[in-house]
Amino acid sequence: METLFGLDYPTLWFLVVGGLFSGYAILDGFDFGAGAWHLFFKKEKSRRLALNAIGPVWDGNEVWLVIGGGALFAGFPVMYATLLSGMYVPFMLFLLVIIMRAVSIEFRSKEPMLWWRKMWDISYSVSSILLPFFLGVVLGNVLLGMPIGEGFEYEGEGFLSFLNPYAVMVGISTLALMMSHGAIYLLLKTEGRMYAKLTFLLKKGMIFFMVSFGITSLYTLIYIPHLSDTFRDSPVLFVVPLAVLLCIANVPRLANKKQFGKAFIFSSITISLLLIIVAIELYPNLLFSTLDPAHTITVYNAASSEKSLGIMLTFAAIGTPLVLGYTAFVYFTFRGKVRIDDHSY
Repeated sequence: METLFGLDYPTLWFLVVGGLFSGYAILDGFDFGAGAWHLFFKKEKSRRLALNAIGPVWDGNEVWLVIGGGALFAGFPVMYATLLSGMYVPFMLFLLVIIMRAVSIEFRSKEPMLWWRKMWDISYSVSSILLPFFLGVVLGNVLLGMPIGEGFEYEGEGFLSFLNPYAVMVGISTLALMMSHGAIYLLLKTEGRMYAKLTFLLKKGMIFFMVSFGITSLYTLIYIPHLSDTFRDSPVLFVVPLAVLLCIANVPRLANKKQFGKAFIFSSITISLLLIIVAIELYPNLLFSTLDPAHTITVYNAASSEKSLGIMLTFAAIGTPLVLGYTAFVYFTFRGKVRIDDHSY
């Protein structure tokens, strides 16, 4: 088996896919969170400011989802096919809601009527709440395992079987994390009364996240032992959960000092470290079979050919810096506090 930097190609592609989804979670996560708070802003100017804070970047953030999904399909087609078969309903709901969210952002300010703007405000906020929840539900099912039989066929039953208690808990925790992340971003982009209100909302958001994350973590340790096996076998890996706890504790500390730039960085690191924990818990598995461990999908039995992975790694090495450069350029261009003008939402 061919290797690069001491790692085989399937493992390297596993890291590439993980890195792309981490970028998506950090970037689109804050604008989901910003939208989730939208109905908490009562004044028209505040809602317009919140929309314009994400206006220049929200659609660019979704590029990371497209690239991540494409990388998953190209690198692990078996995983892609089985996951979408099993999670067909939440993925279709996700696509429907992400379309509604985009339409809400673009249509809201096209007409001046109060009922028109209120309708799209509700659509935008509800969509922004459901999107991270659905992503968390999918992640929860991946962590829990799925009924996969021979030929890696999904054999689940029930239209809403994906809404099991653990997946719902992960979905709520994901929503809470994104709401805190989004509040910090809005604090970086606003001032005045809205800034003061967001300071209060961030405290509520952090409490929401800490409680939901604590319950989900405790449930995981007690009832889903296969997710902690790797940590028990290699105690040195406990440094990652410890780092997560330190980062989570550092966010409110920095927020209390009004150092929201640093708080946003630590919030982003928290998201990355949580996904690293997921990767550690899963690897080398991608989808654990709850029917028979022999049918578990791994990075090896789900991967494309080594030649294909080698070629795609070359493209990834070229393309990823370009996407990073474009993203950095956009954020640098639209840095600073938001101002309302004739071209604003």
